Amino acid sequence: MRGRYIEAIGPGDEVVLEDGITRVDATGKWILPGLIDAHARIQRWMLPRYLAAGVTAVRGLHGKQDSILALAEQANLNAFPSPQLFVAGAMIDGVPPTRTDATGVRDDTAGRHAVDQRSLAGVDQIMTYTRITPSILGAIVDEARSFNLPVAAQLGLTDALTAARQGVRSIEQLSGVAEAASGNASGLYAAHRQGYWQGWTAAEQSWVRLRPLALKDVAERLAATGVVLVPMLATHDAYSRLDDPTVVESAGSLSTPDSIRARWDPAALTTAAGWSLDFFRTARLARESQNRFLRDFAAAGGIIAAGSNAGEDFFAAGDGLHTEIELLAAAGLSPSEATVAATGNGARLVGADSIGTLAPGKVANLVILARDPLSDIRNTRSVERIILRGTIMPTDSIRASW
Repeated sequence: MRGRYIEAIGPGDEVVLEDGITRVDATGKWILPGLIDAHARIQRWMLPRYLAAGVTAVRGLHGKQDSILALAEQANLNAFPSPQLFVAGAMIDGVPPTRTDATGVRDDTAGRHAVDQRSLAGVDQIMTYTRITPSILGAIVDEARSFNLPVAAQLGLTDALTAARQGVRSIEQLSGVAEAASGNASGLYAAHRQGYWQGWTAAEQSWVRLRPLALKDVAERLAATGVVLVPMLATHDAYSRLDDPTVVESAGSLSTPDSIRARWDPAALTTAAGWSLDFFRTARLARESQNRFLRDFAAAGGIIAAGSNAGEDFFAAGDGLHTEIELLAAAGLSPSEATVAATGNGARLVGADSIGTLAPGKVANLVILARDPLSDIRNTRSVERIILRGTIMPTDSIRASW
């Protein structure tokens, strides 16, 4: 490495080393590119937790716009140790917006104006949410294209194939897939109009009724569009098992502050969403259909990026990305494919060709592991130190700063 960049890679007897160079002994270790979390709601306290877990870049898809843009500017100027942040500011939703800090738009013109405002503010991408109709989504994508801003979409009133054909860069949380594969999605759209949790619940339960051939067809057609899927399997998995106390007890127990974990209330969410034991049973059955869909998508050449949903209740910064990587492998991706979902594919998603892989000229973001992740994907957690933009950082020293 020289400064922030990788200068050469190769066997020791083939790389010329200058006198006085600093050597890092990684004998018997494994080296990966810095990990990339493709879906998070970034908060300041999360940043050192990410670094300790080997995450050197994060895609933030929602937040209070002024504060998240200010945080990203400071982080990316190295005001403090932080992953590189790629942020969308406040999400764009329909009316009324699902979240109070989102921007609600009533029509195509308002959607375009929301994109214009974000472009002027300096966002890296646009995020749309579940109440956005196909017409408004098309207008948002068209306007964003004029500013070279990619659009991430969590869908509700638009199916995944329509969104992909309109040109969204990514589809989050497998949203819109059930609607595309159902044959008649009118009932699902009606549920989405009732509210966020009604729509999410109806879509999740519908997976068990979807025909495998219909899902395979949607997977292949989506892959052909080039859209990136950020499936967020950890979200589907956690919500399907929220009736199990150990889910919350184990989530981020070593990396999430007690003050944050104290606000995690599975009983309150279960009540708000109207979930029953029947829902949890059905949602757990749906997981296999979701996994099969991802296998079909990957087999068709589809691009998958790993996103943890950190910053939302029950999902930990850093540790949560390792959980997502493990669930991608459990779904049928090879350890190598699951790792690429959290490195190269994440870089491709944010449009940053200087990160995500190890090659001369790339930014020197590296993770040094104690154990081989290709023999056991859980070994991505064995982070001993990271190299962040050329600076060596042992994980013990990062944790000591919490």
